[in-house]
Amino acid sequence: MNYELVVSKIREQLKKYIQVHDIKALVLGVSGGMDSCVCAALAKPVCDELEIPLYGRSIPISGNKEEEKDRAFEIGTNFCHDFDEVYLLDEDFQSIWSHLDIEGWDVDDEDTTRKFRQGNIKARLRMIYLYDLAQLHHGLVLSTDNQTEYLLGFWTLHGDVGDYGMIQNLWKSEVYDLGEWLIKNELKEEAADALNSCIECQATDGLGITNTDLDQILPGWEGTSRDGYKKVDEILQNYEMEYAVHGQDGIFEYTDFNSPVIIRHIRTRFKRDNPHNISRFDLFKGVL
Repeated sequence: MNYELVVSKIREQLKKYIQVHDIKALVLGVSGGMDSCVCAALAKPVCDELEIPLYGRSIPISGNKEEEKDRAFEIGTNFCHDFDEVYLLDEDFQSIWSHLDIEGWDVDDEDTTRKFRQGNIKARLRMIYLYDLAQLHHGLVLSTDNQTEYLLGFWTLHGDVGDYGMIQNLWKSEVYDLGEWLIKNELKEEAADALNSCIECQATDGLGITNTDLDQILPGWEGTSRDGYKKVDEILQNYEMEYAVHGQDGIFEYTDFNSPVIIRHIRTRFKRDNPHNISRFDLFKGVL
């Protein structure tokens, strides 16, 4: 893929959107992961050209690893015009959880349901902070989701979302490749090191649910996150291709329905159909 052209188009579209909508600032949640780092590297030159600030915020809440915080700091200080680490939400999380952890849900900390409930709260608290910051500075919140995460439902409804997605339609493996291109062709010294550390690290969801993303997406994977996501993308792409050709004619021949990737993709379809609205046809059928 011609990533030079891809990068140019992403920045061209972002610049146009900012100008058309008179955006005064961009706000980015900096997790210490690959996606937020690539988004920061893509957005900063546009902000420099338009002379608007890129606000970056690392928002650790109990469960974040020290290496995540360290990477977030390096990303924020190298790519954002205004960066800060926000720890105050941890107290809010603990307060909210104390009210929600009612009798009947008081289970062991390793309980999967408990961890997902806590993760959803954390993501939604971060969203509140980032959107308030954007409102304060007449800006918008950048999305850091990619196509792989979207198809897997690997995000929190009303949580880790944004107003503008630069990499939403790129596969995760393409985000890795784009990051590598930025290192080789644009970035120098500390900035290059910050992005490279994200490429080499084990990807995590930032919610403390599992040690790595792939523990949830591709259980049993023992290689690097980059190689694991390449495998995940291959599975999804094969499924999507087969469905596009045969999914509507009743002879869908895809055979790997036992893959945890495909199971997750099908199981999280409700997220991609949110909010689900009753069609006018169903609403007024037999009424009019």
